[in-house]
Amino acid sequence: MSAPPASTYRLQLSADFPLRAAAELTGYLRDLGAGAVYLSPVLRATAGSAHGYDVVDPTRMDDERGGEAGWRSLLAAAREQGLAVVVDIVPNHQGVADPEQNPAWQDLLRHGPASKYAAWFDVDWAAGRLLLPVLESPGAYELARDGAGEALVAGGVRFPLAPGTGPRPGDTAADVHARQHYELAAAGRAGTDLTYRRFFAVSTLAGVRVEDPDVAAATHERILRWVDDDGVAGLRVDHPDGLADPGGYLHWLRSRAPDAWILAEKILEPGETLPADWPIDGTTGYDALAEAGPLFVDPAAEPALDRLYREVTGDPLDWPTHVLVGKRAVATTILRSEFRRLARLAPSVPHAFAALTELALSFPVYRSYLPSSGLDHLQAAFADARQRRPELAAAFDALAPRLADPADELCARFQQATGAVMAKGVEDTAAYRYSRFAALNEVGGDPARLGAGLDDFHAAQERRQRRAPRSMTTLSTHDTKRGEDVRARLAVLAEVPDEWARLVRLLAREAPMPDAAVGYLLWQTVAGFGLDQPERLHAYATKAMREASTFTGWADPDTDGEAHVHAALATLADRPDLRAAVDGFIARIRPYGWSNALSQKLVQLTMPGVPDVYQGTEGWEDSLVDPDNRRPVDFGRLRALLADLDGAGTPPPVDETGAAKVWVVSRTLRLRRDRPELFMAYRRVPVHGPAAGHAVAFDRGGAVTVATRLPVGLERRGGWADTVAELPDGLVDVLTGRPVAGGAVRLAELLDHYPVALLAAPA
Repeated sequence: MSAPPASTYRLQLSADFPLRAAAELTGYLRDLGAGAVYLSPVLRATAGSAHGYDVVDPTRMDDERGGEAGWRSLLAAAREQGLAVVVDIVPNHQGVADPEQNPAWQDLLRHGPASKYAAWFDVDWAAGRLLLPVLESPGAYELARDGAGEALVAGGVRFPLAPGTGPRPGDTAADVHARQHYELAAAGRAGTDLTYRRFFAVSTLAGVRVEDPDVAAATHERILRWVDDDGVAGLRVDHPDGLADPGGYLHWLRSRAPDAWILAEKILEPGETLPADWPIDGTTGYDALAEAGPLFVDPAAEPALDRLYREVTGDPLDWPTHVLVGKRAVATTILRSEFRRLARLAPSVPHAFAALTELALSFPVYRSYLPSSGLDHLQAAFADARQRRPELAAAFDALAPRLADPADELCARFQQATGAVMAKGVEDTAAYRYSRFAALNEVGGDPARLGAGLDDFHAAQERRQRRAPRSMTTLSTHDTKRGEDVRARLAVLAEVPDEWARLVRLLAREAPMPDAAVGYLLWQTVAGFGLDQPERLHAYATKAMREASTFTGWADPDTDGEAHVHAALATLADRPDLRAAVDGFIARIRPYGWSNALSQKLVQLTMPGVPDVYQGTEGWEDSLVDPDNRRPVDFGRLRALLADLDGAGTPPPVDETGAAKVWVVSRTLRLRRDRPELFMAYRRVPVHGPAAGHAVAFDRGGAVTVATRLPVGLERRGGWADTVAELPDGLVDVLTGRPVAGGAVRLAELLDHYPVALLAAPA
């Protein structure tokens, strides 16, 4: 394997920001210090797609994102600026919302099991016709006979007719429909009767069978030419957990891209590691986020914050119980089809549906990877499910040997299903219901544990250096629930629990919401985001309410209840007394949020691994959940800001402009790019003195990071006082240009300009 890039910079491509725009940005990315431009999917996607994960033709570049010409311009520009190229690929599924846009799916609908693309898609033909849940109501389709030919039409989408099945004299549209290889069905049947694998609960994304080498080769031909012919250095593999054999697929991909930097978008639960036999470089960094973020949350605040949460919300449940409830909610509703398909593979097992569902609820991680790993997780799930549902003992006994046998189709499909239950039940349900401390409710995080200490952090980095030094690190992605600097500000709540409690009690009294836990989540969002951008705030509120699905939901929204929530949010902005209270609290915590933001950013950029900067996060980052975090970035402003900073050559103040973060990010990325030999090890730097617990310091083999944590507590104790860090001789602070004497260096002097320092010997 070739060396990974020094760092990556993630760009979200769209019709409004195509490949040519990315090409024009490469000079800025070089100036920033990035080692690679890291692109969201570029293969042909559904028309109008905002994200590109709904690929409809894996053999062609997406015209809306710039097509072949845009691709060539991006490659040339990256090469000229010395940037590597990393691309996001989507092996698990394809977009099938409009069959006419996806040639393979169109052919499958036309010819059924006889289609030359039948092997591509994961369809359970034994269950009957391919069920397409696309109708607003049963029978809401018509027969079209026009210049485009004959087709069935539903909701403006055309569905092809099988050869020889067109209308005959006296036929109705229903007669023609009855002769097709597919059944157009009401949308509500997606959760119960679906006969093809999909991405989570998204029925417009159909699963692809890349476990078949011929299918893998056909769907990756263009991707492998990027690596072989175009010099693409890295591939980010989206959602490998959805595949029948993730390890087998990754071995196949590695055999065809032996020198590529390959990363799996794999969410690791606390304590989980990647299967040791996966021939890849690591993950996309949620595990790193879960190590860095909690370091800036004070664990000592847990009792006070827990009491406040229980008082305000009345929620009696802990996080593990919320996880179980959330997983059950999705497994028995929107994902019911998946378990019906599993049960069809075990027709002789009594109560197979109930037993398989219960096992999935009990699974402690996203999935197992038998035979290489995960048998212990399967055994733990059986033990938990048996204890909870002893009346299903006979079913569990019958299923146990089959679910442990990777040669059994039931085993493979069960492994595919548990990840969907985890993702939808935990990330998209429980994390919106259990709102004790929203800053920790992130993908791969552990909301049950409030904050983390220095020993845990350093131990995690020592493991990372040994096991995954080529893995990506990140703080923000297109899937994070809130931006990195929103989380940084929210971390301050753990240092001012009494002040936060006073504000919360005021808001609960004066602007109550129909679901107190959702209200508590939204009040935290207001504290982290503010009230000055109501359109974005209210869009977030709608998504949060519907994901929590306690009184409203996506399928059947409670418009009156939602209006109540929006009115309560508007009251915070419109009533002068409430607005003053909220704005005053935000002004109180903002400077400490900035300190946390700079500190966690420097930690992420310098910890073991390859750091990614998500678009725009080199400045202050106030994104909320998608699609908010994919909104356009003002690159003109960032480019001008970096140019001004480079021209002035002096570190800017920490203020609302975000210039200080641009300064820290650019100086750190440049050091990693220009002097990679400084980042080849990991050693905890000793810190002594009364405020030692407020400093995180480590030496990467020549580059030394020092960052501030828990800044409110630090101020309350009177600052750093005589606290010192034991540093090598002959270093310079890359951020301020000041030389730093070795030995016991006083942090009061080292950190008098910024809450962070990055030290290295002069080149």
